[in-house]
Amino acid sequence: MNGEAAISTIDQERGLLWEICRKIWSQPELAFREYKACKLLVETLKTAGFRVETGAGGVPTAIKASWGGGKPVIGLLGEYDALPGLSQKAVPYKESAEPGYGSGHGCGHNLMASATLGAALGIKAEMEKRKLRGTIVYYGCPAEEVLTGKVFMARGGAFEGLDCAISFHPNVLNRVTKGTGLALNSVKFHFTGISAHAGREPHNGRSALDAVELANVGANYLREHVPADVRIHYIICEGGVAPNIVPDKASVWYYVRSRQREDVEAVYRRLVKIAEGAAMMTETKMNIEFLGGCYSRLNNGVLCDLIHQCMEEVPQEPWAEEENEFARAINETVPGERLEIVRKYSLDADAQMHTGVLPIMREDGFGSTDVADVTHIVPGISFGTACEPLGVSMHSWQVTAAAGHSLGFKGAIYAAKCMALWATKLMEAPEMIQAAWDEFNEATKGKPYVCPIPPEVLVPQM
Repeated sequence: MNGEAAISTIDQERGLLWEICRKIWSQPELAFREYKACKLLVETLKTAGFRVETGAGGVPTAIKASWGGGKPVIGLLGEYDALPGLSQKAVPYKESAEPGYGSGHGCGHNLMASATLGAALGIKAEMEKRKLRGTIVYYGCPAEEVLTGKVFMARGGAFEGLDCAISFHPNVLNRVTKGTGLALNSVKFHFTGISAHAGREPHNGRSALDAVELANVGANYLREHVPADVRIHYIICEGGVAPNIVPDKASVWYYVRSRQREDVEAVYRRLVKIAEGAAMMTETKMNIEFLGGCYSRLNNGVLCDLIHQCMEEVPQEPWAEEENEFARAINETVPGERLEIVRKYSLDADAQMHTGVLPIMREDGFGSTDVADVTHIVPGISFGTACEPLGVSMHSWQVTAAAGHSLGFKGAIYAAKCMALWATKLMEAPEMIQAAWDEFNEATKGKPYVCPIPPEVLVPQM
């Protein structure tokens, strides 16, 4: 079977991949600070014979590692940033790995980094054995959790020259979806007023916190007058230091989301007007800190069909008894969620982890990812494999625990083999890439990708 060398190599490198997976998991790093993960992956890729560029697209912790030559040029999108406040040991009950609000891989990006690396090593072996022509590019992508890593990389030209791209994400199910998510803008409004004694001379104060609260009131009234799929959510970042001091500084952080990038931009402009109005009403000054934005996913049907075929061809390793018991213990912390998944997808009533491959679906989600921007530059897809117990939700301690356990890694190895087989099939049949581009051009109507982050917004320097 074609792909045997790729799959065999991934099995042979299992120890290395597990070591990398665990190292990234055990030393979680937040967005744009992924120095240890970046260094580890760079060293591994160089040892494997890849041509490695760090700082890809102008992002210090981004990697672009290439092997081979000529067409097709296939991109593999890996990630490795963690989330704040989700520190957790690899145990089926909540127990932080460090005191306080430590970081953790509550989205399983350590699995993504190792799976995509495994796929790259496997594809290289298959190409060498069968003398296949083409180029594979491993992308180490930072800062997905703040939805701007790949957007900055795109602005810097990191994805130019690709023929297609693929991204794997840990999931509770083995499945491919042709659905989309939400585009997004992220912005902070910083208000500056005048401090004063709140009891003795409040008339001399100009409250920045009043401006924040008025902006939030305006935003909440705006919700009635936006398209149905628009989401507006916020947190107050700063609101003063004591009740008896009129706050001279206050900030609020907003996300605006929608299926259509154009709707995000339209609602965002209205939100800015609301913030400006709040500053006017309170006689404060307002400064806009635009943090970034991203598109909604454009999953390519041709490439989705192919990865689904690969998922059905690659054998999925059975779950060990210890892994099922670990999953069962975690699912007991979210019993209703597990039952909902079981009913929705007609799974075995006692299933704790997913086995098998679901049919291709068209399920539109309400999350956002900067992977989407790549799919508006070249034909691309995302797919998921079962790395987590059925009941868990992303960005939770349960996911962090699973991401450091053998069951999470087993799902990542399955994903690596699927991606490797997918890439070799494309190298064997370049007409599929042309078909993917035909679909891409039809979907985009020839409209070029416009980076949501303007040139004046700098890559965060951490």
